[in-house]
Amino acid sequence: MNTLRRKKLISSLLSLLTLCVLLLVCVRYSYIPQSLPPTAALDDIQTFHKYNINCKAIYDMDPVEVGKSLIIRQKQVVEDKDESLLNLTSNCPLFIKSRGYDDVCVSEEEKDFPLAYSLVVHKSAWMIERLIRTLYSPSNIYCIHYDQKSSAQFISAMEGLARCLPNVFIASKRESVFYASFSRLKADLNCLSDLLGSEVKWKYVINLCGQDFPLRSNIELVSEFKKLKGANMLETSRPSEYKKKRFTFHHELRDVSFEYKKLPVKTEQIKLPPPHSIEVFSGNAYFILSRDFVVHMDSSVVVKDFLAWSEDTYSPDEHFWATLVRLPGVPGEVPRSHPDVTDLMSQTRLVKWEYLEENLYPPCSGVHVRSVCIFGAAEMRWLLNYGHWFANKFDPKVDPILIQCLEEKLEEKQKLFQTAASHNCHKG
Repeated sequence: MNTLRRKKLISSLLSLLTLCVLLLVCVRYSYIPQSLPPTAALDDIQTFHKYNINCKAIYDMDPVEVGKSLIIRQKQVVEDKDESLLNLTSNCPLFIKSRGYDDVCVSEEEKDFPLAYSLVVHKSAWMIERLIRTLYSPSNIYCIHYDQKSSAQFISAMEGLARCLPNVFIASKRESVFYASFSRLKADLNCLSDLLGSEVKWKYVINLCGQDFPLRSNIELVSEFKKLKGANMLETSRPSEYKKKRFTFHHELRDVSFEYKKLPVKTEQIKLPPPHSIEVFSGNAYFILSRDFVVHMDSSVVVKDFLAWSEDTYSPDEHFWATLVRLPGVPGEVPRSHPDVTDLMSQTRLVKWEYLEENLYPPCSGVHVRSVCIFGAAEMRWLLNYGHWFANKFDPKVDPILIQCLEEKLEEKQKLFQTAASHNCHKG
């Protein structure tokens, strides 16, 4: 009798053990790491804040809707935290799906004409992501150089973007960037070096900062850059006597008591003339450069000598690029004898200066910071129709409506132009 009970007990234990093993196997193979929520739930994923506004009415300058944007700006602006982007990029499939990177269409034209970007940034992680998303194409490549002084959360959010998106990467060498110093130029040069070493054979490279935003969709930019036929697009003008002091005197990076912390300060020490009898031209920090030009620059002894000479100047990025495109024989050369190319003539970057408002362009509908307009929603139509390819400055804490509406308008234009340009569409 006892033997029979023992056999039944052993049989029951074996059955229970078998059931446990089967359950474990089922759990092991039914578990999918980083699983996605149902499609209907994607709208509830925390990204940046979206506002209830009619962007078509904003573009059409409807006074009621523009007035509504002003009320939102004054009373309802929500700050988008770096932490929420960091959390979202911890689950790459969810991030890609929720932000629509998996649904980006690439036309044959875009596929055959990849672009490269150098992004020198230091704050506002969501603004950087939105900038990349608006310009995003799987055929492009994006280098992010974050300031070594940036917050830990911002840095982690940028690294999250690079981890989730295969054609976005962090610069292999990074600088602590100080305003108007050589470090700002070095940051772009670090990205350019990495971009040249990438497998993507990009045609043009564009550098941007965190407060820039495009005024053209990716396929429109491809169309515009093709028309350059190897030429470069940037400001290059003969410097005023005031600006000449920036590079005729030795400058030293010194501690300052206000927001910049360190700043190049002019000394009374006069510099030697530029090497190789180079004539210095003035411009700004931003460029659209052909691959051939960057390849030439990377191997040129003349360029290396001029770079070394520029280290102790004030804001060297505002004369370095402007001068290089005037050097005889460089790809896409602008001959020294040619007239000035001003910031309004160059389509690279549209900036609205307070002291030129009313004369050259309408008043700023946002706010001014150091004489530069941070754009407002009432300028949307003017920005898109003026003729430039990018603009500066934008700030979601000043006017989030303008950024949201530009995103919407450019996505609409991207789809429209892709439909017209190509019947073949490759999903990224």
